[in-house]
Amino acid sequence: MNSARPLLRLGAVVLSIVVAGAAHAAAKFPQEGVWRGEFNVDGDPIPFNFEVKGKDAKDAKFTLVNGTRRDNFVVERVSDDTLSVPMNTYDAALVFTVVDGKTLRGEYRDLVPHRQGARNIPFTAEYGKNWRFVEPGKDRAPQGDLNGKWAVLQLDKSARADKREQVALLKQDGNHLSGVFMTVVGDTRELEGTVQGNRFWLSHFSGPSPRLIKGTIDEDGNIQGAFGSGIYNVVRFEGRKDANVELPDPYQLTYLKDGQKTIDFSFPDLEGRQVSLTDPKYKGKVVIVEVIGTWCPNCTDQTYFLAPWFKQNHERGVEAVAVAFEQEDSFAYFQKVLGKFKQYFDVRYDIVFGGLADKKVATEKLKGLNYMAAFPTTIIIDRKGEVRQIYTGYTGTVTGEYHEQYVARFNALLDQLLAEPDPYASTAGAAEPAAQAQLAIAR
Repeated sequence: MNSARPLLRLGAVVLSIVVAGAAHAAAKFPQEGVWRGEFNVDGDPIPFNFEVKGKDAKDAKFTLVNGTRRDNFVVERVSDDTLSVPMNTYDAALVFTVVDGKTLRGEYRDLVPHRQGARNIPFTAEYGKNWRFVEPGKDRAPQGDLNGKWAVLQLDKSARADKREQVALLKQDGNHLSGVFMTVVGDTRELEGTVQGNRFWLSHFSGPSPRLIKGTIDEDGNIQGAFGSGIYNVVRFEGRKDANVELPDPYQLTYLKDGQKTIDFSFPDLEGRQVSLTDPKYKGKVVIVEVIGTWCPNCTDQTYFLAPWFKQNHERGVEAVAVAFEQEDSFAYFQKVLGKFKQYFDVRYDIVFGGLADKKVATEKLKGLNYMAAFPTTIIIDRKGEVRQIYTGYTGTVTGEYHEQYVARFNALLDQLLAEPDPYASTAGAAEPAAQAQLAIAR
Protein backbone atom coordinates (compact mmCIF):
# COMPACT_ATOMS: atom_id res chain seq x y z
CA MET A 1 0.00 0.00 0.00
CA ASN A 2 2.77 2.43 1.02
CA SER A 3 4.86 1.53 -2.05
CA ALA A 4 1.96 2.58 -4.28
CA ARG A 5 1.84 6.14 -2.95
CA PRO A 6 4.99 7.41 -4.74
CA LEU A 7 3.60 6.00 -7.97
CA LEU A 8 0.31 7.78 -7.40
CA ARG A 9 2.10 11.06 -6.68
CA LEU A 10 4.24 10.62 -9.81
CA GLY A 11 1.13 9.93 -11.83
CA ALA A 12 -0.54 13.09 -10.51
CA VAL A 13 2.53 15.18 -11.42
CA VAL A 14 2.65 13.72 -14.93
CA LEU A 15 -1.08 14.34 -15.37
CA SER A 16 -0.74 17.98 -14.27
CA ILE A 17 2.10 18.50 -16.73
CA VAL A 18 0.05 16.97 -19.55
CA VAL A 19 -2.98 19.10 -18.66
CA ALA A 20 -0.87 22.28 -18.46
CA GLY A 21 0.79 21.44 -21.75
CA ALA A 22 -2.58 20.85 -23.39
CA ALA A 23 -3.91 24.14 -22.02
CA HIS A 24 -0.85 25.98 -23.32
CA ALA A 25 -1.23 24.33 -26.72
CA ALA A 26 -4.86 25.42 -26.83
CA ALA A 27 -4.02 29.06 -26.09
CA LYS A 28 -4.23 31.07 -29.31
CA PHE A 29 -2.06 34.05 -30.26
CA PRO A 30 -1.85 36.31 -33.33
CA GLN A 31 0.82 35.42 -35.84
CA GLU A 32 3.97 37.57 -35.76
CA GLY A 33 4.13 40.21 -38.47
CA VAL A 34 2.04 42.98 -40.00
CA TRP A 35 -1.74 43.28 -39.66
CA ARG A 36 -4.51 45.45 -41.03
CA GLY A 37 -7.41 46.27 -38.73
CA GLU A 38 -10.69 48.00 -39.47
CA PHE A 39 -13.01 49.65 -36.97
CA ASN A 40 -16.69 49.98 -37.79
CA VAL A 41 -18.30 53.21 -36.60
CA ASP A 42 -21.95 53.41 -37.61
CA GLY A 43 -21.12 51.57 -40.84
CA ASP A 44 -18.10 53.76 -41.60
CA PRO A 45 -14.80 51.79 -41.74
CA ILE A 46 -11.71 53.29 -40.08
CA PRO A 47 -8.61 51.27 -41.03
CA PHE A 48 -5.46 50.99 -38.93
CA ASN A 49 -2.19 49.07 -39.13
CA PHE A 50 -0.19 47.27 -36.48
CA GLU A 51 2.63 44.80 -35.93
CA VAL A 52 2.87 41.86 -33.54
CA LYS A 53 6.17 40.51 -32.19
CA GLY A 54 6.41 37.54 -29.83
CA LYS A 55 4.80 34.13 -29.52
CA ASP A 56 2.64 34.73 -26.43
CA ALA A 57 1.31 37.53 -24.27
CA LYS A 58 4.11 37.36 -21.69
CA ASP A 59 6.82 38.40 -24.20
CA ALA A 60 4.80 40.10 -26.96
CA LYS A 61 4.97 43.65 -28.29
CA PHE A 62 1.94 45.17 -30.04
CA THR A 63 2.84 48.22 -32.16
CA LEU A 64 0.36 50.62 -33.75
CA VAL A 65 1.74 52.10 -36.99
CA ASN A 66 0.83 55.55 -38.35
CA GLY A 67 3.23 56.65 -41.08
CA THR A 68 6.57 57.19 -39.30
CA ARG A 69 5.00 57.04 -35.82
CA ARG A 70 5.21 53.90 -33.68
CA ASP A 71 3.31 53.36 -30.40
CA ASN A 72 4.13 50.21 -28.40
CA PHE A 73 1.80 48.31 -26.06
CA VAL A 74 1.88 45.16 -23.94
CA VAL A 75 -0.50 42.22 -24.43
CA GLU A 76 -2.47 40.54 -21.64
CA ARG A 77 -4.18 37.16 -21.85
CA VAL A 78 -7.85 37.05 -20.83
CA SER A 79 -8.54 33.41 -21.80
CA ASP A 80 -7.22 30.76 -24.19
CA ASP A 81 -8.50 32.61 -27.24
CA THR A 82 -9.04 36.16 -25.93
CA LEU A 83 -6.41 38.87 -25.44
CA SER A 84 -6.39 42.46 -24.22
CA VAL A 85 -4.09 45.31 -25.25
CA PRO A 86 -4.38 48.15 -22.68
CA MET A 87 -3.92 51.54 -24.35
CA ASN A 88 -1.06 52.54 -22.03
CA THR A 89 -2.12 55.71 -20.15
CA TYR A 90 -5.55 55.98 -21.81
CA ASP A 91 -8.39 54.30 -19.92
CA ALA A 92 -9.26 52.00 -22.82
CA ALA A 93 -8.22 48.67 -24.32
CA LEU A 94 -8.40 46.59 -27.47
CA VAL A 95 -10.04 43.29 -26.46
CA PHE A 96 -10.19 40.61 -29.14
CA THR A 97 -10.59 36.94 -29.93
CA VAL A 98 -7.99 35.10 -32.01
CA VAL A 99 -10.09 33.26 -34.56
CA ASP A 100 -7.38 31.26 -36.35
CA GLY A 101 -4.08 33.09 -35.83
CA LYS A 102 -4.64 35.14 -38.98
CA THR A 103 -7.98 36.70 -38.10
CA LEU A 104 -8.96 38.77 -35.04
CA ARG A 105 -12.38 39.97 -33.94
CA GLY A 106 -12.94 42.33 -31.05
CA GLU A 107 -13.65 45.86 -29.91
CA TYR A 108 -12.09 49.03 -28.63
CA ARG A 109 -13.42 49.35 -25.08
CA ASP A 110 -13.85 52.62 -23.24
CA LEU A 111 -13.02 51.73 -19.61
CA VAL A 112 -13.99 55.00 -17.90
CA PRO A 113 -16.40 53.71 -15.20
CA HIS A 114 -19.22 56.25 -15.33
CA ARG A 115 -18.83 58.01 -18.67
CA GLN A 116 -22.17 59.12 -20.10
CA GLY A 117 -22.87 57.55 -23.49
CA ALA A 118 -19.66 55.50 -23.64
CA ARG A 119 -19.47 53.26 -26.71
CA ASN A 120 -17.35 50.28 -27.66
CA ILE A 121 -16.14 50.15 -31.26
CA PRO A 122 -16.08 46.74 -33.01
CA PHE A 123 -13.16 45.82 -35.24
CA THR A 124 -11.73 42.97 -37.27
CA ALA A 125 -8.11 42.42 -38.34
CA GLU A 126 -6.35 40.31 -40.96
CA TYR A 127 -2.77 39.08 -40.96
CA GLY A 128 -0.20 39.92 -43.64
CA LYS A 129 -1.83 43.10 -44.95
CA ASN A 130 0.07 46.38 -44.65
CA TRP A 131 -2.10 48.62 -46.83
CA ARG A 132 -4.56 51.02 -45.26
CA PHE A 133 -7.48 52.14 -47.46
CA VAL A 134 -6.94 50.56 -50.90
CA GLU A 135 -5.57 47.12 -51.71
CA PRO A 136 -2.43 47.20 -53.92
CA GLY A 137 -3.26 47.10 -57.61
CA LYS A 138 -6.66 48.73 -57.16
CA ASP A 139 -5.58 52.39 -57.00
CA ARG A 140 -7.21 55.03 -59.21
CA ALA A 141 -5.13 57.91 -60.58
CA PRO A 142 -5.36 60.96 -58.28
CA GLN A 143 -7.14 63.99 -59.73
CA GLY A 144 -5.49 66.57 -57.52
CA ASP A 145 -2.29 67.53 -55.73
CA LEU A 146 -2.78 67.93 -51.96
CA ASN A 147 0.86 68.71 -51.18
CA GLY A 148 1.28 71.86 -49.13
CA LYS A 149 -0.20 74.00 -46.39
CA TRP A 150 -3.96 74.36 -46.11
CA ALA A 151 -6.28 76.87 -44.48
CA VAL A 152 -9.07 74.71 -43.07
CA LEU A 153 -12.38 75.95 -41.67
CA GLN A 154 -14.31 73.61 -39.40
CA LEU A 155 -17.99 74.24 -39.94
CA ASP A 156 -20.28 74.35 -36.94
CA LYS A 157 -23.46 72.26 -36.99
CA SER A 158 -25.64 75.32 -36.48
CA ALA A 159 -27.25 77.23 -39.32
CA ARG A 160 -25.01 80.18 -38.47
CA ALA A 161 -22.14 78.28 -40.09
CA ASP A 162 -19.81 79.37 -37.31
CA LYS A 163 -16.22 78.61 -38.33
CA ARG A 164 -13.14 77.47 -36.43
CA GLU A 165 -9.70 77.79 -37.97
CA GLN A 166 -7.31 74.92 -38.57
CA VAL A 167 -4.10 74.46 -40.54
CA ALA A 168 -3.32 71.23 -42.39
CA LEU A 169 0.17 70.17 -43.52
CA LEU A 170 -0.21 67.48 -46.20
CA LYS A 171 2.25 65.36 -48.19
CA GLN A 172 1.17 63.44 -51.27
CA ASP A 173 3.31 60.92 -53.17
CA GLY A 174 1.24 59.44 -55.96
CA ASN A 175 -1.75 57.88 -54.23
CA HIS A 176 -0.16 57.91 -50.77
CA LEU A 177 -1.23 60.77 -48.48
CA SER A 178 0.04 61.73 -45.04
CA GLY A 179 0.05 64.79 -42.82
CA VAL A 180 -1.42 66.52 -39.79
CA PHE A 181 -4.27 68.91 -38.99
CA MET A 182 -3.40 71.55 -36.38
CA THR A 183 -5.80 73.51 -34.16
CA VAL A 184 -5.34 75.86 -31.21
CA VAL A 185 -5.76 72.77 -28.99
CA GLY A 186 -2.91 70.85 -30.61
CA ASP A 187 -2.76 68.43 -33.52
CA THR A 188 -4.24 65.18 -34.85
CA ARG A 189 -0.95 63.28 -34.61
CA GLU A 190 0.34 61.73 -37.84
CA LEU A 191 -2.38 60.85 -40.33
CA GLU A 192 -1.95 58.31 -43.12
CA GLY A 193 -4.17 57.61 -46.10
CA THR A 194 -4.75 57.80 -49.82
CA VAL A 195 -5.97 59.91 -52.74
CA GLN A 196 -8.23 58.07 -55.21
CA GLY A 197 -9.56 60.10 -58.13
CA ASN A 198 -11.04 63.26 -56.62
CA ARG A 199 -11.52 61.69 -53.18
CA PHE A 200 -9.16 61.28 -50.23
CA TRP A 201 -9.10 59.49 -46.87
CA LEU A 202 -6.84 59.79 -43.81
CA SER A 203 -6.93 57.85 -40.55
CA HIS A 204 -5.07 57.59 -37.27
CA PHE A 205 -5.17 55.25 -34.29
CA SER A 206 -2.50 55.31 -31.57
CA GLY A 207 -4.45 54.67 -28.34
CA PRO A 208 -7.17 57.31 -28.02
CA SER A 209 -10.35 56.93 -30.03
CA PRO A 210 -9.64 56.26 -33.76
CA ARG A 211 -9.84 59.20 -36.14
CA LEU A 212 -11.06 59.41 -39.75
CA ILE A 213 -10.85 62.33 -42.17
CA LYS A 214 -12.40 62.00 -45.62
CA GLY A 215 -13.19 64.46 -48.37
CA THR A 216 -13.32 65.44 -52.01
CA ILE A 217 -11.25 67.70 -54.26
CA ASP A 218 -13.27 70.13 -56.39
CA GLU A 219 -12.45 71.51 -59.84
CA ASP A 220 -10.63 74.50 -58.31
CA GLY A 221 -8.40 72.28 -56.19
CA ASN A 222 -10.16 73.11 -52.92
CA ILE A 223 -11.30 70.42 -50.51
CA GLN A 224 -14.47 69.65 -48.57
CA GLY A 225 -15.03 66.82 -46.15
CA ALA A 226 -15.66 65.61 -42.63
CA PHE A 227 -13.72 64.80 -39.47
CA GLY A 228 -14.78 61.79 -37.41
CA SER A 229 -13.23 60.72 -34.11
CA GLY A 230 -14.57 57.26 -33.49
CA ILE A 231 -17.07 57.57 -30.67
CA TYR A 232 -17.40 61.32 -31.16
CA ASN A 233 -19.46 63.39 -33.57
CA VAL A 234 -18.62 63.99 -37.23
CA VAL A 235 -17.87 67.62 -38.18
CA ARG A 236 -17.72 69.06 -41.70
CA PHE A 237 -14.84 71.19 -43.02
CA GLU A 238 -13.67 73.03 -46.10
CA GLY A 239 -10.13 74.02 -47.08
CA ARG A 240 -7.94 75.84 -49.58
CA LYS A 241 -4.19 75.99 -50.11
CA ASP A 242 -2.57 78.96 -48.38
CA ALA A 243 1.17 79.02 -47.77
CA ASN A 244 0.80 81.96 -45.36
CA VAL A 245 -2.07 80.76 -43.17
CA GLU A 246 -1.41 80.59 -39.41
CA LEU A 247 -3.42 79.73 -36.35
CA PRO A 248 -4.23 82.30 -33.67
CA ASP A 249 -1.16 82.98 -31.51
CA PRO A 250 -1.08 80.20 -28.84
CA TYR A 251 0.82 82.55 -26.49
CA GLN A 252 -2.10 85.01 -26.44
CA LEU A 253 -5.20 82.83 -26.04
CA THR A 254 -5.07 82.31 -22.26
CA TYR A 255 -3.76 85.14 -20.10
CA LEU A 256 -3.94 86.63 -16.62
CA LYS A 257 -6.87 88.83 -15.68
CA ASP A 258 -6.17 92.55 -15.28
CA GLY A 259 -4.08 93.29 -12.23
CA GLN A 260 -2.99 89.66 -11.77
CA LYS A 261 0.68 88.68 -11.77
CA THR A 262 0.45 85.29 -10.11
CA ILE A 263 -1.72 82.21 -9.85
CA ASP A 264 -2.10 79.75 -7.01
CA PHE A 265 -4.04 76.62 -6.17
CA SER A 266 -4.25 73.93 -3.54
CA PHE A 267 -4.84 70.43 -4.90
CA PRO A 268 -4.10 66.92 -3.53
CA ASP A 269 -1.23 64.89 -4.95
CA LEU A 270 -1.27 61.11 -5.42
CA GLU A 271 -0.75 60.57 -1.67
CA GLY A 272 -3.51 63.02 -0.76
CA ARG A 273 -1.15 65.78 0.42
CA GLN A 274 -2.20 69.32 -0.50
CA VAL A 275 0.17 71.02 -2.94
CA SER A 276 0.29 74.78 -3.47
CA LEU A 277 2.63 77.06 -5.39
CA THR A 278 3.27 78.86 -2.09
CA ASP A 279 4.89 75.70 -0.66
CA PRO A 280 8.57 76.17 0.36
CA LYS A 281 9.84 73.79 -2.37
CA TYR A 282 8.73 76.25 -5.06
CA LYS A 283 10.04 79.43 -3.40
CA GLY A 284 12.71 81.08 -5.52
CA LYS A 285 12.38 78.40 -8.23
CA VAL A 286 11.27 78.66 -11.83
CA VAL A 287 8.05 76.62 -11.99
CA ILE A 288 6.36 74.96 -14.96
CA VAL A 289 2.65 74.27 -14.44
CA GLU A 290 1.14 71.80 -16.90
CA VAL A 291 -2.65 71.56 -17.10
CA ILE A 292 -3.31 68.07 -18.48
CA GLY A 293 -5.58 65.02 -18.60
CA THR A 294 -4.69 61.38 -19.21
CA TRP A 295 -7.51 61.21 -21.78
CA CYS A 296 -5.86 63.93 -23.90
CA PRO A 297 -3.41 62.77 -26.63
CA ASN A 298 -1.74 66.19 -26.94
CA CYS A 299 -1.20 66.13 -23.15
CA THR A 300 0.59 62.79 -23.35
CA ASP A 301 2.70 64.05 -26.27
CA GLN A 302 3.60 67.10 -24.18
CA THR A 303 4.59 64.83 -21.28
CA TYR A 304 6.84 62.86 -23.64
CA PHE A 305 8.70 66.17 -24.01
CA LEU A 306 8.51 67.57 -20.46
CA ALA A 307 9.28 64.47 -18.36
CA PRO A 308 12.79 63.86 -19.79
CA TRP A 309 13.44 67.62 -20.05
CA PHE A 310 12.71 68.00 -16.34
CA LYS A 311 15.05 65.15 -15.37
CA GLN A 312 17.86 66.80 -17.33
CA ASN A 313 17.27 70.31 -15.94
CA HIS A 314 15.90 69.89 -12.41
CA GLU A 315 19.23 70.65 -10.74
CA ARG A 316 19.32 74.07 -12.41
CA GLY A 317 16.60 75.36 -10.09
CA VAL A 318 13.38 74.41 -11.87
CA GLU A 319 10.29 72.67 -10.52
CA ALA A 320 7.15 71.46 -12.29
CA VAL A 321 3.58 70.56 -11.36
CA ALA A 322 1.08 68.67 -13.53
CA VAL A 323 -2.52 69.62 -12.69
CA ALA A 324 -4.75 66.82 -13.98
CA PHE A 325 -8.43 67.22 -14.84
CA GLU A 326 -9.89 63.77 -15.39
CA GLN A 327 -12.93 62.01 -16.87
CA GLU A 328 -14.18 61.08 -13.39
CA ASP A 329 -14.48 63.61 -10.56
CA SER A 330 -13.08 61.04 -8.16
CA PHE A 331 -9.82 61.08 -6.21
CA ALA A 332 -9.66 57.27 -6.33
CA TYR A 333 -9.94 57.38 -10.14
CA PHE A 334 -7.24 60.08 -10.23
CA GLN A 335 -4.93 57.86 -8.17
CA LYS A 336 -5.54 54.94 -10.52
CA VAL A 337 -4.98 56.66 -13.87
CA LEU A 338 -2.33 59.18 -12.78
CA GLY A 339 -0.40 56.55 -10.85
CA LYS A 340 -0.15 54.61 -14.10
CA PHE A 341 0.67 57.83 -15.99
CA LYS A 342 3.45 58.76 -13.55
CA GLN A 343 5.07 55.34 -13.83
CA TYR A 344 4.73 55.09 -17.60
CA PHE A 345 6.42 58.45 -18.28
CA ASP A 346 8.74 58.29 -15.24
CA VAL A 347 7.42 61.67 -14.10
CA ARG A 348 9.67 63.13 -11.37
CA TYR A 349 7.57 66.23 -10.59
CA ASP A 350 4.36 66.66 -8.60
CA ILE A 351 1.05 65.51 -10.09
CA VAL A 352 -2.11 66.89 -8.48
CA PHE A 353 -5.84 66.41 -9.00
CA GLY A 354 -7.71 69.48 -10.25
CA GLY A 355 -11.14 67.91 -10.77
CA LEU A 356 -13.41 67.00 -13.66
CA ALA A 357 -12.11 67.40 -17.22
CA ASP A 358 -14.01 70.54 -18.15
CA LYS A 359 -12.64 73.88 -19.33
CA LYS A 360 -15.08 75.85 -17.18
CA VAL A 361 -14.15 73.82 -14.10
CA ALA A 362 -10.44 74.37 -14.81
CA THR A 363 -11.01 78.11 -15.28
CA GLU A 364 -12.81 78.37 -11.95
CA LYS A 365 -10.15 76.40 -10.07
CA LEU A 366 -7.11 78.07 -11.62
CA LYS A 367 -8.06 81.53 -10.42
CA GLY A 368 -6.44 84.47 -12.14
CA LEU A 369 -6.71 83.09 -15.69
CA ASN A 370 -9.12 84.61 -18.17
CA TYR A 371 -10.16 81.22 -19.59
CA MET A 372 -8.70 77.74 -20.00
CA ALA A 373 -8.86 77.45 -23.78
CA ALA A 374 -7.39 73.96 -24.09
CA PHE A 375 -5.81 70.92 -22.52
CA PRO A 376 -2.84 70.99 -22.30
CA THR A 377 -1.89 74.51 -21.24
CA THR A 378 1.64 75.39 -20.09
CA ILE A 379 2.16 78.14 -17.51
CA ILE A 380 5.74 79.26 -16.81
CA ILE A 381 6.41 81.13 -13.57
CA ASP A 382 9.61 83.01 -12.68
CA ARG A 383 11.63 82.93 -9.45
CA LYS A 384 9.52 85.74 -7.96
CA GLY A 385 6.35 83.70 -8.45
CA GLU A 386 5.09 85.81 -11.37
CA VAL A 387 3.62 84.29 -14.52
CA ARG A 388 5.88 85.01 -17.50
CA GLN A 389 4.28 82.91 -20.24
CA ILE A 390 1.13 80.89 -20.97
CA TYR A 391 1.03 78.55 -23.96
CA THR A 392 -2.20 76.93 -25.19
CA GLY A 393 -2.14 73.40 -26.63
CA TYR A 394 0.88 71.47 -27.82
CA THR A 395 2.39 70.96 -31.25
CA GLY A 396 3.93 67.50 -31.60
CA THR A 397 6.97 66.42 -33.57
CA VAL A 398 4.82 65.64 -36.65
CA THR A 399 4.29 69.40 -37.13
CA GLY A 400 7.97 69.84 -38.02
CA GLU A 401 9.08 73.46 -37.81
CA TYR A 402 6.15 74.36 -35.52
CA HIS A 403 7.42 71.88 -32.93
CA GLU A 404 11.00 73.03 -33.39
CA GLN A 405 9.98 76.66 -32.87
CA TYR A 406 8.05 75.73 -29.72
CA VAL A 407 11.01 73.84 -28.23
CA ALA A 408 13.45 76.64 -29.11
CA ARG A 409 11.24 79.31 -27.53
CA PHE A 410 10.57 77.14 -24.46
CA ASN A 411 14.29 76.56 -23.87
CA ALA A 412 15.20 80.20 -24.50
CA LEU A 413 12.69 81.42 -21.91
CA LEU A 414 13.71 78.80 -19.34
CA ASP A 415 17.39 79.67 -19.82
CA GLN A 416 16.56 83.34 -19.29
CA LEU A 417 14.48 82.75 -16.15
CA LEU A 418 16.96 80.32 -14.61
CA ALA A 419 19.74 82.87 -15.11
CA GLU A 420 17.82 85.42 -13.05
CA PRO A 421 18.84 85.69 -9.37
CA ASP A 422 16.79 84.03 -6.65
CA PRO A 423 15.16 87.00 -4.85
CA TYR A 424 14.86 84.95 -1.66
CA ALA A 425 18.47 83.72 -1.54
CA SER A 426 19.70 86.51 0.76
CA THR A 427 16.65 86.13 3.02
CA ALA A 428 17.29 82.40 3.29
CA GLY A 429 20.97 83.01 4.10
CA ALA A 430 20.14 85.52 6.82
CA ALA A 431 17.45 83.37 8.38
CA GLU A 432 19.83 80.88 10.00
CA PRO A 433 21.99 83.44 11.92
CA ALA A 434 18.84 85.23 13.09
CA ALA A 435 17.38 81.97 14.33
CA GLN A 436 20.61 81.15 16.15
CA ALA A 437 20.61 84.59 17.85
CA GLN A 438 17.02 84.10 19.00
CA LEU A 439 17.94 80.69 20.39
CA ALA A 440 20.92 82.18 22.30
CA ILE A 441 18.67 84.84 23.87
CA ALA A 442 16.16 82.18 24.89
CA ARG A 443 18.91 80.23 26.62
